[in-house]
Amino acid sequence: MTRIFNFSAGPAVLPEEVLKQAQAELLDWHGSGMSVMEMSHRGKEFIAIAEKAEADLRELMNIPANYKVLFLQGGASAQFAMVPMNLLRGKKSADYINTGEWSKKAIKEAKKFGGVNVAATAEATNFSTVPPQKDWKLDPDAAYLHYTPNETIGGVEFSFVPQTGNVPLVADMSSTILSRPVDVTQYGLIYAGAQKNIGPAGLTIVIVREDLIGGAPAGTPSMFDYKIHAENASMYNTPPTYAWYIAGLVFDLLKKKGGLKAMAEINKRKADKLYAFIDASGGFYKNPVEKPSRSWMNVPFTLKSEALNEPFLKGAKSAGLVQLKGHRSVGGMRASIYNAMPEAGIDALIAYMRDFMSKNG
Repeated sequence: MTRIFNFSAGPAVLPEEVLKQAQAELLDWHGSGMSVMEMSHRGKEFIAIAEKAEADLRELMNIPANYKVLFLQGGASAQFAMVPMNLLRGKKSADYINTGEWSKKAIKEAKKFGGVNVAATAEATNFSTVPPQKDWKLDPDAAYLHYTPNETIGGVEFSFVPQTGNVPLVADMSSTILSRPVDVTQYGLIYAGAQKNIGPAGLTIVIVREDLIGGAPAGTPSMFDYKIHAENASMYNTPPTYAWYIAGLVFDLLKKKGGLKAMAEINKRKADKLYAFIDASGGFYKNPVEKPSRSWMNVPFTLKSEALNEPFLKGAKSAGLVQLKGHRSVGGMRASIYNAMPEAGIDALIAYMRDFMSKNG
């Protein structure tokens, strides 16, 4: 069997080393006679898997002891609700930065639980930029400031960490977590769906400062209360055990590869290479995002004519390059090049794009 290069935005490509290890351990994890999928989440075998995964993630991201790491279900979309439910803590509103589709979804959900001050929006540039912080209209009494460091659909990425004073900073890092070092101490809460840069769909990571836990109002469903999950080590109910196990394999592999500093160097090189080719194509390919706001993880691009889209995708599939069609709300193409996308995949994509351009230019 020949592995293809999968540029899906999520569920996304996983490291081949991880898939092979999971395959080898599928029927019998470490002599237990059981698959991880069959284990009790309260048994000693799975507890060992869970504890190592958390320890490795803490080491990779240098997560301080006063932050809880939660392994939850519901995806990042559930966090759109859980964040305001837990972090408003009696305050009237929170600040949100609107930089694209996922920001919009977070804003829409937050409005169900309290006031939302859209402190800045990139609508005027059709979400091709990140609004400079000097232009933001922040509320000093906001419960928190929420932003999306990387917009998966639009390929827009923050090149800076917002400064919020005493207001807790909340980030949806679904597309960027583990792609580079992050100073966790600058954040009150970080959340991320696993299916892009961590592991299989079904798992969500939440990293939350302890002083922000316990503020959910009376009547909050137990499954939406960070305090209950923290007190139960993410096992108040049956967690997504197999996804948690795969995430642990990914964490272990990243440590062996040199950690997040090494990943940042690789990811920047991959992105720079692809953007450089697009920019040098003489307009045959175009990226709509201003250069300072370009994403390392998601590279959208258009062709000189929409009539070329289907032939491009058909030829790419024949070349072993799949999931390049852009999101329906944006159109064009999109290459998601997360940690697990090898540099050889970028080289193969560029070679195909060059060949297609020579035949259709």
